[in-house]
Amino acid sequence: MAQRNIVVDTLKAFTRKLGFNIIRNDYIFDVQEPKYVGSSRWVDYLENEYNKNGMKILEIGSRNVTNVNLRSKFNKAAYVGFDFYAGENVDIVGDAHKLASYFNENEKFDLIFSSAVFEHLYMPWVVAEEIQKLLKIGGCVFVETHFSFKAHEMPWNFFQFSHTGLRALFNEGLGFELIDSGMSNPICGIFGEKADKRLRYGTLSNLYCNSEVLCKKVREVDHFEWRSLSIDEVVDGSRYPTPNK
Repeated sequence: MAQRNIVVDTLKAFTRKLGFNIIRNDYIFDVQEPKYVGSSRWVDYLENEYNKNGMKILEIGSRNVTNVNLRSKFNKAAYVGFDFYAGENVDIVGDAHKLASYFNENEKFDLIFSSAVFEHLYMPWVVAEEIQKLLKIGGCVFVETHFSFKAHEMPWNFFQFSHTGLRALFNEGLGFELIDSGMSNPICGIFGEKADKRLRYGTLSNLYCNSEVLCKKVREVDHFEWRSLSIDEVVDGSRYPTPNK
């Protein structure tokens, strides 16, 4: 509650300087950050769990574009960097939508991970299938991407994901068990002056920069078809909120 009040008071002061007042006082951040793989913890968690002799690690989107090179975090394991373009920290150049085709049929990984990549995939559900093919049973996939963020690297900025959206990609029907998920880095949002009049300068709650999911592959799935999945295999038995009567 104290944190929310600080946020509201700060935004009120800011908007008064611009000549208007925030009407709403209901800034809420009620989506939990992941227990293990939140934005500030996932690198250390993956290093602790997977930087071990005999383990094989695949990073999708490994090219160093933000002064981050994670190869050294997995110096005991066999690390492979995969990216759409050649560059620092890239071992294999290719299209993630055809990921399995770049590896031998029997080559499997203990961990496949990516950060700030899935928003740039034009068919992320296809990439989820490709990741499943390359994971060992018992191996894990970790994905961090954006829920709320600026448009970037256009025109290849296709999707934004909630943590439940990521789980829908790596679902039970595709052979995955959920280990951890959530959203990190809360954002305070205000509609701008070019928004529709009914929305202009209104505030938005429950915005987060990052969404994360960690799932374990628990079984092989042959001849997978998205259209053959039941609802519960994708949404873990949840349902859209019941309409108010």
